[in-house]
Amino acid sequence: MKYIIFIFAVVFLLASCRKEKIDPLHEITVDSVFVNHVYVAANSILLDVNYDDIEIRLKFSEPVDTLQFRAERLFITGASEPSYYYRFDRNRQYLTIQPDAVLSPYSVYRLMFDQGSNLGGFIYDHYTFTFRTRLDPGPKFPAISDDSLLTLVQKKTFGYFWDHAHPVSGLARERYGSGETVTSGGSGFGLMALIVGIERGFITREEGFERLHRIVTFLSRPETDRFHGAYPHWLNGTTGKVIPFSSNDNGGDLVETAFLMQGLLTVREYFRDGNAAEQEMCNSITGLWEAVEWDWYRKQDQNLLYWHWSPDKGWIMNMGVSGWNEALIVYVLAAASPTHSIPLSVYTNGWARNGAYPMVNNKTFYTIRLPLGPDTGGPLFFAHYSFLGLDPRNLSDQYASYWTQNVNHSMINHAYCKANPRGYSGYSDNCWGLTASDIQNGYSASSPSNDLGVIAPTAALSSFPYTPEESMKALKFFYYTIGDRLWGQYGFYDAFNLTSGWFAGSYLAIDQGPIICMIENHRTGLLWGLFMSAPEVQAGLDKLGFTY
Repeated sequence: MKYIIFIFAVVFLLASCRKEKIDPLHEITVDSVFVNHVYVAANSILLDVNYDDIEIRLKFSEPVDTLQFRAERLFITGASEPSYYYRFDRNRQYLTIQPDAVLSPYSVYRLMFDQGSNLGGFIYDHYTFTFRTRLDPGPKFPAISDDSLLTLVQKKTFGYFWDHAHPVSGLARERYGSGETVTSGGSGFGLMALIVGIERGFITREEGFERLHRIVTFLSRPETDRFHGAYPHWLNGTTGKVIPFSSNDNGGDLVETAFLMQGLLTVREYFRDGNAAEQEMCNSITGLWEAVEWDWYRKQDQNLLYWHWSPDKGWIMNMGVSGWNEALIVYVLAAASPTHSIPLSVYTNGWARNGAYPMVNNKTFYTIRLPLGPDTGGPLFFAHYSFLGLDPRNLSDQYASYWTQNVNHSMINHAYCKANPRGYSGYSDNCWGLTASDIQNGYSASSPSNDLGVIAPTAALSSFPYTPEESMKALKFFYYTIGDRLWGQYGFYDAFNLTSGWFAGSYLAIDQGPIICMIENHRTGLLWGLFMSAPEVQAGLDKLGFTY
């Protein structure tokens, strides 16, 4: 009997021990977290936190045993791996922690509360949240005069077209690191940038002529691909053969060709009265210009110009060039051609759509009237690419004053970013500019109607003629405030997103070119004066009914 009682006691004891072992301990949860009095949801990210004054306050589901706090289970990780000091409130339900040193500005940190026994109970759910500190508003570079800053930006940007040009052809590479791939349109912008470089003293006239002569010679070679006089979007910088832009885009690109011709005619007018070698180059440029068969790109005499033609794909791209967008220069040059001109009806019906939307708009956005284009204006390169040479200051036709158009388009873009309806970090009076650029893991034509949180410096900087005060504010923000992230070998990197913390490491010819050229037009009107002095350009504008 005693033996049975003993066995029963042992079994009861074992059962009791087993029950105590598997019973969960008292559960403690993090009820809420506040950073500088702002509530933070679990597994979320809080932006623009003060890096030099931060207080994190955790509220638990109930009072805790502060004597059993295991501080090693609560830690902050990030750029500077900070330690912290802490305190509990008198009711033992709030834990306040503060880093014991200033955090790094514009850096990501994560607070983590590990699972395990703590505070007299057990924390079952791993708790974490992420925060990013705000920008350091202090200047990253010594202050210089506004005029000196404009020159510095032009000089650094010029380096893209001088130092990073293709070594054989001299043409502009599509983007930084694109190897053999050169761009026809971006090279047109680069040709104009070379003229600026000569005038600004970045290079000598002789150095500039040598490079320009090399480019014109390469473009004139019979082995360099042309398609009824039009160049492809991309070329191989050594062989001159087309590099397809897409599977069906392996022939002539009329819009890119127009940008190239805009640059070539500007170069011709600059060297028109030069020495014998310079005048010979000018004659070669005239030959390239007159060889472009603008009328061929009417696709069997339609009242519309087409963007692409391929010798093996034909008109398969089937993309008409109609306004309003970046391509006004195409129709001006097509009308101006002394050899392959188009009639007024092609401009009126094809480009201008007889005044139908989205050519004519005339709606008001942010109290600003928009004469032309899609609602809110579209990407800002519409106001740049055709107007590196075309002088919009007194340019008008029956559809618009082009100065008013470009000023108002730029002001709407600025007003949108200042209003920041989507709540992106950084958007403000001095951080603005939506246009086509690199984005994180891709490329996009940003605009108020396609806003991904990405600002491209080329947008505000190339708008200097239209928005000098707003553009200068942006320039100072880009350079002084975030220049430690945005300023590189060839000036400003292509784009950035202050919401996600992303900064591009890229440079694109079509974004760098307008910066140096439009800043020069703002300062001196140099390129406008040269391009508009071409007699063919004046004849083309007259033909289309422009006043200028």
